[in-house]
Amino acid sequence: MSGFFTAFVDMFDTATIASIVAGSSALMFATMGETINEKAGVINLSVDGSMMLAALAGFVIAFQTDIVWLGFPAAAAVGMSVALLIAFASIKLSLNQVAVGFVLFALCTQLSRFLGTNFVGRRPVGVPTWEIPGLSSIPFFGPVFFDHNLVVYLSYLTVIATFLFMYRTRKGLELQGIGERPEAAHSRGIPVNKLRYFYTALGGALIGIGGAAFSLDVKLGWSDRLTRNLGWIVLAIVIFGGWHPLRAAFGVLLFGALQAYAINLVPEFPSLSQVLPSIPFPAMILALVIVNWKRLLKWLDRYPFLRAILRSDPPTAIGTRFKVN
Repeated sequence: MSGFFTAFVDMFDTATIASIVAGSSALMFATMGETINEKAGVINLSVDGSMMLAALAGFVIAFQTDIVWLGFPAAAAVGMSVALLIAFASIKLSLNQVAVGFVLFALCTQLSRFLGTNFVGRRPVGVPTWEIPGLSSIPFFGPVFFDHNLVVYLSYLTVIATFLFMYRTRKGLELQGIGERPEAAHSRGIPVNKLRYFYTALGGALIGIGGAAFSLDVKLGWSDRLTRNLGWIVLAIVIFGGWHPLRAAFGVLLFGALQAYAINLVPEFPSLSQVLPSIPFPAMILALVIVNWKRLLKWLDRYPFLRAILRSDPPTAIGTRFKVN
């Protein structure tokens, strides 16, 4: 038990917390992207493969040009293209979003493995560190939040911008409307399917940027299945976060903290070094089960404030096709 406690205490070191924040940037982008997708009524089940292919695209462009920032728009284009395929298949072809998304996940995964063979082990120019003058010198908060690079700072802004857009603007209300009650939105003159295309593309672009953030910053370089299983974690975090940007961001940090805890446990239990790194994945599944536990939900119904914090229902029209009469 002392080993578990020691590893837990070590997590509160400033450097460890800063590494959790920095390592969460890729998932922040992808989680915000999937949140936008699902709020618009589109389930992008290709996230895992899309992130992987986008990570490769960003890596290759940055490696070939020696300009790291060119990798991000290339990755965004890949993520956007995959997401638009799902939207087109659903809106125009009336195909099941889940089935199409799963097929694209498999396709993107295999493409990344095939196309990335010649780039395994190579390293591009990384994203340079850029501490924010003044803020980076603040005790504790400075090194934790303001001594990173532009990618990490943009992940902060993406979370804040997503929240403010969804809940503080008229366009954000329209976004929620096309995912909740598309018929009512259409009756008010809102172009449901056009907006679904737009927000699916936007969310897909953010997922692609998340892939590039991983290969160009979080774990610099390319290897086979570099972002393996992270896309599924993104999908779980969106549900865990109740389709709310701030709660989803908390879920990302919680996953990062679980990863740090697993790493801290390795020196304490070296014989379990192959098992411990996988702890965050079942832990997130367990958290997902707890959040959706019926008894917990009944208890939360007695306290609307707590229910609003801990739980929210999925968009009503998620995964459905809206047909204009």
